[in-house]
Amino acid sequence: MAPEDPANGNGAYELPLLTPRRVVQTLLVVLVLLVGIYFLFPKLVGLGDSLSRLGEADAAWIAVAIGFEIAAIATYIALFKAVVGGDVLRLNWRETYDINLAGVAATRIFSAGGAGGIALTYWALRRAGMVRHEVARRMVAFLTLQYVFYPLALIVFGVLLRTGVLPGKASVELTIVPAAVSGLILILGVLAALVPPDLSQRLADRVHWPRARAVAARAARIVATVGEGLRFGFRLLIHPGRGGLAVIGAVGYWAANIGILWASFKAFGVHVPIAVVIQGFFLGMVGNLFPLAPAGVGAVDAGMIGAFVLFGIPEGTVFPAILIYRLVAFWLPIPLGVIAFFQLRARVHEWDEEGLPIERGGAPQAALAGAGVEKAP
Repeated sequence: MAPEDPANGNGAYELPLLTPRRVVQTLLVVLVLLVGIYFLFPKLVGLGDSLSRLGEADAAWIAVAIGFEIAAIATYIALFKAVVGGDVLRLNWRETYDINLAGVAATRIFSAGGAGGIALTYWALRRAGMVRHEVARRMVAFLTLQYVFYPLALIVFGVLLRTGVLPGKASVELTIVPAAVSGLILILGVLAALVPPDLSQRLADRVHWPRARAVAARAARIVATVGEGLRFGFRLLIHPGRGGLAVIGAVGYWAANIGILWASFKAFGVHVPIAVVIQGFFLGMVGNLFPLAPAGVGAVDAGMIGAFVLFGIPEGTVFPAILIYRLVAFWLPIPLGVIAFFQLRARVHEWDEEGLPIERGGAPQAALAGAGVEKAP
């Protein structure tokens, strides 16, 4: 059943995420994938029980990895508050924490490519009083700032590795090919940002068949909203004085995640050049796009293992190091996220009973409906 619009004054709907059937299905898929990647595959390729090395991990470096994870959560929340919850919708830090950690849990338990987290975040912002268009463009801006450093890193470190400026294996398929694909993605993003806000009206003026006009207008509105969000994100990126917290949050989020991976290798006494850690990390993260794995479970693990093996890191170390990384970066926040989800549901009921958080000094809900699409934080 589709959720009702909070603007209609009915706050009775809930987001149907944590259903028992979905939890059981997801856990079964995750279990099969993890057993295959970490237990069966090492034996098939002649590595025996490589996970027996987990007991050799240095506890001090695992503590460092956990510290990096705390930093990753903090910077992720800072990015969200700077882009989404800072001006039009005045969320406090605790509300921002609940929305983000609940979104993290939804992403990692229920979907590939982050759809579960996006859906839950959209639901929370709508329930808080932000109008649909404003939610959409700010979520696009948030994702733009979060992920723009992904292709940039593959380009920069791919070129530096290939040219020998930074040490590490520099085969074309691990450096130049990812850099070229990343460059194409950035070009497409810039082109999407050039879509005019009035695209829907322009198409409506040129299409005369009513049904085709309606379909074209709807598609054009979606594309135009994406363009608005991209421009919003790019403005924050190129004007640090206006979007400093957002940029720091985005860079800090990726840096902290890479720090977790670096510390995971250090836990086994293995030195991996930092450029290789960064390149292998981002190449492995492509597994998040695999549609059949919940939040990339199994696909990201396999992608990172494969990338670092191709970079020449010993297989017997790669398997346990990647498992440590995934335990800290992926699994550790999930219990916090589940708790945050139930806290968020309780908070939504408080918003319904006591008034929306934008009444703390932000624009009233009626004014949000007419907010200009180019309004910057």
